[in-house]
Amino acid sequence: MTKIIYNKYEKALISTLPVEEFQGRIIVILTPGETERAVRYLLSQKILGLDTETRPSFKKGQQHKVALLQVSTEDTCFLFRLNHTGLTPALKELLEDQKVLKVGLSWHDDLNSLHRLGAFETGRFVDIQDHVREVGIEDLSLQKLYANLFGRKISKRQQLSNWEADILSDRQKRYAATDAWACIQLYKELIRLKENNDYQLIETETDHDETDLSETR
Repeated sequence: MTKIIYNKYEKALISTLPVEEFQGRIIVILTPGETERAVRYLLSQKILGLDTETRPSFKKGQQHKVALLQVSTEDTCFLFRLNHTGLTPALKELLEDQKVLKVGLSWHDDLNSLHRLGAFETGRFVDIQDHVREVGIEDLSLQKLYANLFGRKISKRQQLSNWEADILSDRQKRYAATDAWACIQLYKELIRLKENNDYQLIETETDHDETDLSETR
């Protein structure tokens, strides 16, 4: 059946949708040794979803370093606590890898944040925002894209929580994993729609502000 998608998804509708959450394993990485073992596993996969989290700043001119790198497969997500491990040689190897497809959203911003922790060459990455335009979608936020393509809501309640906390809460971990995993699902669905021409685009006049912090990721 042909999928109906919208060039602009109405934000007010998102609150009415059922919530989507990652249901797989979540593994928190705190040491360089754990990082190396996790990267060995991740480099054996075909596709990975990536995202980062940074402690929010509420003071003008204050900027924190990226604290978390989440890397997900279809069923397992690793949360690399960069404020504990730093950008280890294994993580640089992962980011520079040219074989495994790595998918993110607004990934250029994430890469800039990661480069502040250390120098590395950028490997094989795809930004979902480059693909949504090809099917006529104008929204760029993860929440709107997921609602548009899957009819489910990704909660953003934990976005402004403290990502440098000594212990991440279960809600923080689930939120972070969901964002990375969702990138895989969005990418695969966009590719399917384009290859099969299996969609109908509905033009709307919904106004939205993509610069809103809660809507950019």
